[in-house]
Amino acid sequence: MRRKNSVLQLNAIFMFYLSHIYIVSSSQFFKGKRETRGRDLFGWQQLWYSSGDDYQQFNEPIFINNTVTDRTVQLGATAFLNCSVRNLGERTISWVRRRDWHILTSGLVTYTSDERFQVLHLEGSNDWILQIKYVQRRDNGTYECQVSTGAGIISHFVNLHVVVPKALILGSGEHHVNEGSSINLVCIIDKSPMPPQYVFWYHNDRMINYDVARGGISVETKPGPKTQSILTIAGADESDNGNYTCSASNTEPASIYVFVSEGDKMAAISRRKSSNMGCSTGARILLAALPIFGIIMS
Repeated sequence: MRRKNSVLQLNAIFMFYLSHIYIVSSSQFFKGKRETRGRDLFGWQQLWYSSGDDYQQFNEPIFINNTVTDRTVQLGATAFLNCSVRNLGERTISWVRRRDWHILTSGLVTYTSDERFQVLHLEGSNDWILQIKYVQRRDNGTYECQVSTGAGIISHFVNLHVVVPKALILGSGEHHVNEGSSINLVCIIDKSPMPPQYVFWYHNDRMINYDVARGGISVETKPGPKTQSILTIAGADESDNGNYTCSASNTEPASIYVFVSEGDKMAAISRRKSSNMGCSTGARILLAALPIFGIIMS
């Protein structure tokens, strides 16, 4: 009985080693097949090209858009500078600010302490987007997207134009109204890629858009390529004298001085202005006549 059990144990050990050898041999066999197949596929790919240089050139990185790109962004907005590259492989995209040759990013790593800069990239995508938040005037300029190839560095350039909208109040620097009449001021927001989020009016540094204490104040804003904001103040009196400012988001403000006077005073101001204009005209005529007068006297 013991002898029979020993024989069975030896058979089991023998079968175990035999199966192990078979598994190892099979895995090496199929691994060799896969490597051979990979080499064959690589060889078939090269057969499509006349030389190895042509094959390498075909697989070099290439920009999808190889022309210089222009981007216009309003002051304070977010800029997105796009760079699209095919066949990047294991190479790295870098963004460089040409103004000072500062390397801003390499791959997904940022090399500037300015936290407004960041690269946006989705895995598997050809796009490497440089994002600049809260754009400032000094961000204006050229940015270079570059990648190294076997033939050297190739680049794609993006020109960023930062525009600053300006406010303009119609009329001269002064506005005269009769006491008891209405003050009407019109503000135009120009050079704005998009309408401003808000337009505020100030009287001597005090915002009056929602001034319920004064009453009789209304503001009507009409968004568009040139946004208009109209300030109307009913029943003007001497307390409404002063500086009025029109201000919009990320826009250079504009100001005008308003004088509220009684009817007789307004007439006197008008006469004074007409008199000054007449004097100015007379002075210009006199200055023009002096050379002629000198010739006659000589």
